[in-house]
Amino acid sequence: MLKILRLIISPTAIVYLLIINIRNYFFDKNIFKSKNVNAKIISIGNLTVGGSGKTPAVIAVANILKSNNKKVGILSRGYGRKSKGYQLVSAGTGPETSVDEVGDEIYLTAMETLVPAAVSEKRVEGAKRFIDDVKVDTIVLDDAFQHRWINRDVDILIFDQRFLLEPAWLEKYILPLGMMREPFSSTKRADIVIINRKFSDKKEMTTKVKKYFDSKKIFYACYKTAGLYDVKSQHYYSLEEFSGQNSLVVSGIAKPFSFLNALKKNDINTKNHMLFPDHKDYTLKEVEAIRKKFYDTNSYSVITTEKDAVKLTNYKKELDDIDIYYLKIEMKIDNEKEFQKELLKIYN
Repeated sequence: MLKILRLIISPTAIVYLLIINIRNYFFDKNIFKSKNVNAKIISIGNLTVGGSGKTPAVIAVANILKSNNKKVGILSRGYGRKSKGYQLVSAGTGPETSVDEVGDEIYLTAMETLVPAAVSEKRVEGAKRFIDDVKVDTIVLDDAFQHRWINRDVDILIFDQRFLLEPAWLEKYILPLGMMREPFSSTKRADIVIINRKFSDKKEMTTKVKKYFDSKKIFYACYKTAGLYDVKSQHYYSLEEFSGQNSLVVSGIAKPFSFLNALKKNDINTKNHMLFPDHKDYTLKEVEAIRKKFYDTNSYSVITTEKDAVKLTNYKKELDDIDIYYLKIEMKIDNEKEFQKELLKIYN
């Protein structure tokens, strides 16, 4: 049904592609001008809609820069937030506002990295205010590959390996026919490409896709599970402690395949699950549905993602009688020393 709907609306993809190409041409010819700010800018983005692993990549890059004594901060547009304009999320000691006000992804990155973080739809204006507020010398821009108004020192493009290997080429067409924000040819703007294999083994790209990456610095990355944490107490548990147990799995992420696969690999039953759309804004209605499903399936616990957990903490009282845990994952970059070397070139 979805494929039929895409075919029906496919003519709009031609219009969308034309707009994208004209816009990129104007930037390439300096008709639209990218502006500089008084900090090093590292952009992390993708060409597809959701699920490539931008948030874990932002966390990994910010932590690398932090470990190299850079005054790094993270700037996001704050997708799905209830506020507008510029807002400081954290001065570097964790979030100082609610997840609803700033969005789940920046809230999570501020919590995980303990570096300054802010949100702003207008990246140039936001970056300038961010620099004034917390005196950062480096800004990691979250989801900014298409936001070309701000000049960047490094453009990092991240792809889901599973998407690149997907045999159905329809998915690789431009929106709304496929899942691409821009065509593969836009890869030429990237300085570094990360191919995120998540929990899968490294596999070779097809010739049809590989031609777009020939002249690029390519790094593979994967996810490592770091255990399960109690949403309410933050107490750590090993995955082995949940092996074979009947749990209710809840997620609101773009592509839950890897999350479910990670649980299955650790012998955690995923038969009982509730899969919501990406960036799910949980309300009391969904929380009551989770409670009902939990008791109806006689589950031992609820297991969710870390991104969902930061929103479900708003319902600690409603979930007080339910044990709920989130799976913590970390992105590990293969050949991290070489990756770090590439990042630090901008300071030479």
